[in-house]
Amino acid sequence: MLGRLEFPLEELDAVLAQAGYEHLPINAGHAVAAGGLPRHRADPFDRMLVAQSRVEDLTLVSEDAAIAAHDVRLFGRETAPSANRCPS
Repeated sequence: MLGRLEFPLEELDAVLAQAGYEHLPINAGHAVAAGGLPRHRADPFDRMLVAQSRVEDLTLVSEDAAIAAHDVRLFGRETAPSANRCPS
């Protein structure tokens, strides 16, 4: 079930900063990595999340089977992905 955050949208940056989150801008390496992904998922936003996760060596939080089909580390998943990484 998807939870909803309760705060005015114009305060999003302040709320995220207070929680310790940082912005991760999309760069050319992320775009190249997204373009090189297998077509498990057609959604460009999901493909970019997977690409950024792989390039930046980050962990994603998702229960989406199409995202899990990629070689990406997922929060709460027992197995780690192989050493295959997209170039940055």
